Amino acid sequence: MTPIDTLGTAGELVVRPATESDADELFGLTREFALSFRPERAAFDEALPRLLRDEDALLITAVTCGRVHGYLLGFAHLTLFANGPVAWVEEAMVRRGSRRQGIGRALLEECERWARARGARYLSMATRRAPEFYHALGYEESAAFFRKILR
Repeated sequence: MTPIDTLGTAGELVVRPATESDADELFGLTREFALSFRPERAAFDEALPRLLRDEDALLITAVTCGRVHGYLLGFAHLTLFANGPVAWVEEAMVRRGSRRQGIGRALLEECERWARARGARYLSMATRRAPEFYHALGYEESAAFFRKILR
């Protein structure tokens, strides 16, 4: 994956693959993101390198002025019903104070490019936040979301 902009000079948005050196800022964002769970640093530190190596995962960051302002974690996987792979956004987060500046849009557009390159039939996510944002990007409500906490 090539970054949207490789220069990243003052104020320019760069969407690029996450690296282990982003860990502190990414962990801070996950703590801002989480509602149902309280992210724990040890679990985060174990998961990050595994996600970075996972060929079916996409972990990208949005950076301006050397600071991570958002991230997106997505996956692609095969299905039987869709006649091929589909893609799923598991987490998408933009730092408070950095929203409404095109960061979320840039992250999703990069994820869409990645999903298309992998032959995904569609891209979806489960969220109750910011429906007007997703509608503006062409997403439509599709299904109910059920979950069960496993302990």
